[in-house]
Amino acid sequence: MLRSAVRVPDHGKRVPFRFVRIEGDARDALGERLVARTLARDPEAAPAALDKDRKRFSHAPLVIVVVAVLDADDTAIPEVERLLTAGCVCFALLQAAQAMGFGASWLTGWPAFDEAVLDVLGLGAQERIAGFIHIGTPRIEAPERERPDPASLLTDWRAP
Repeated sequence: MLRSAVRVPDHGKRVPFRFVRIEGDARDALGERLVARTLARDPEAAPAALDKDRKRFSHAPLVIVVVAVLDADDTAIPEVERLLTAGCVCFALLQAAQAMGFGASWLTGWPAFDEAVLDVLGLGAQERIAGFIHIGTPRIEAPERERPDPASLLTDWRAP
């Protein structure tokens, strides 16, 4: 799956991404760290919110964190292109897992944007979470959601 995920557009061959694997007992340990962080942010947090954070990474046996590496010193390739590459990695990993018969979902949520959580996961100052890819055995068939009509999104450019 990771071999498939790294076959993405990467202007300048910067490899502006890396992976962090969370599996086994580490999923529960991270959940407890999230509970502590939630309480630090909001001592009055509801028990339901704490329970959600506690279980956030325990629904699938494997979570791959796709980390965007956005080195500010790399000015040759715009940061947005490097971030888009990391997003492509998320999508490619998601599709690879699903093609292999696994259930998979790409999530973020508040932990992806919290500096303390980034520190717990070992991210550097120039790194951000592009996504948490949860991978396991599908429990149910994912319902199809309504999608926009592509024709309504398409315009033609014409020279003036």
